[in-house]
Amino acid sequence: MLKYIKNHMDSISGIEIYPMISLLIFFIFFVALFWWVITAKKDYIDRMSNIPLDNENEIQL
Repeated sequence: MLKYIKNHMDSISGIEIYPMISLLIFFIFFVALFWWVITAKKDYIDRMSNIPLDNENEIQL
């Protein structure tokens, strides 16, 4: 099965760029996420972390 897929992919011209593009997208996403976490304001982080503990907005069924 893998031999068939490998031979089929070898016949596609320009396919070697796709792994590089996916690695670049992956790297940029996590660098941006890391940058957002580092630069996030402390009060925003505290407010978001307390949302699960906030009982006044709880829905009563």
